[in-house]
Amino acid sequence: MSEVVEAGGWGLVAGSALLLGAAVGYGLRVPQKVIALVMAFGAGVLLSAVSFELIGEAYEQGGLGPAAVGTLAGAVAYTVGNVWLARRGARHRKRSGHHTTQAQPSQEEQSGSGLALALGALLDGVPESAVIGVSLLDGGAVSVVTVAAVFLSNIPEGLSSSAGMKKAGRSKGYVFGVWGAIAAASTLSAVLGYAVVGDFGTAVVAAVTAVAAGAILAMIADTMIPEAFQEAHLAIGLVTVSGFLVSFALSHT
Repeated sequence: MSEVVEAGGWGLVAGSALLLGAAVGYGLRVPQKVIALVMAFGAGVLLSAVSFELIGEAYEQGGLGPAAVGTLAGAVAYTVGNVWLARRGARHRKRSGHHTTQAQPSQEEQSGSGLALALGALLDGVPESAVIGVSLLDGGAVSVVTVAAVFLSNIPEGLSSSAGMKKAGRSKGYVFGVWGAIAAASTLSAVLGYAVVGDFGTAVVAAVTAVAAGAILAMIADTMIPEAFQEAHLAIGLVTVSGFLVSFALSHT
């Protein structure tokens, strides 16, 4: 029971970064280039965590088959969900709204887009949090690197998306309601990742870890990197590599 509570606590810590980023993005006029650079850094952090903590761990636990199949399955599942949501107004949910052609639509512009944005945030956040709970299954200690990577990447996600929501005319109650709900969902996802997946064998744990990794990789490529490149294309490579190295260093300390 104590480890279930611990899983939920770590999921809440990681999810709270979304609220922190949302508060900054909604309450302050953050320069677009700063948002892009922070997003690039967060993408690098997640890329490293996925490589060394998730796919690497899945490979060690279950071999190449479960790791590869799980990663592809996660990417397919995320892409299908993302396509469905994109058609309902959530295509640019992580965009800050600086470019009108890539801004989030208001409810008046596209009916149902508010719900689609909320579901899109849930789609992005659940896989990241689930692997926090799954990481507790390996020796009973949470992966600090995974928690740190999710936390660091959640800040720019919340920051950019909430800025875009504000420009689309979403109310303060809506914006913080969405991110508060996602933070709560992150807590629940971490709990379920530990409690449910723990009842299965090593191969299943490896496959679930890989599924989450595939979904996260697809999310990085589809939402985080495009937003970063839009405003900071000359520096995105260096900043992304810096984030990658910070996460890599954490995983080897």
